[in-house]
Amino acid sequence: QVQLVESGGGLVQAGGSLRLSCAASGRRFSDYGMGWFRQHPGKERVTVAAISSSGGNTYYPDSVKGRFTISRDNAKNTVYLQMNSLKPDDTAVYYCAASYGYWSNRISAYTYWGQGTQVTVSS
Repeated sequence: QVQLVESGGGLVQAGGSLRLSCAASGRRFSDYGMGWFRQHPGKERVTVAAISSSGGNTYYPDSVKGRFTISRDNAKNTVYLQMNSLKPDDTAVYYCAASYGYWSNRISAYTYWGQGTQVTVSS
């Protein structure tokens, strides 16, 4: 089992940047694929980035490709989401999640979830 705690959310103007962090504790972090997801009010949670356990493979949907970058530091048990050129449509609650021994862009692959952090982008 792994516990996840997100941080770094907040209010930013359109065009600005934020970096989210997700600190993991529990089982060996390097055994987990990691993902970032977001949920707009009244809508389903969607994937915004995923990264393999080694960090060698990543996934982004078209909506964030070129603006968001996922990375991980296995020595620090932390995964990051660098968000640049933010838009009002990026406003959502952002969650990180872990998938043991596997990584995927599918939400259903992820077992362990953080509590979420709010990102608000003003126009």
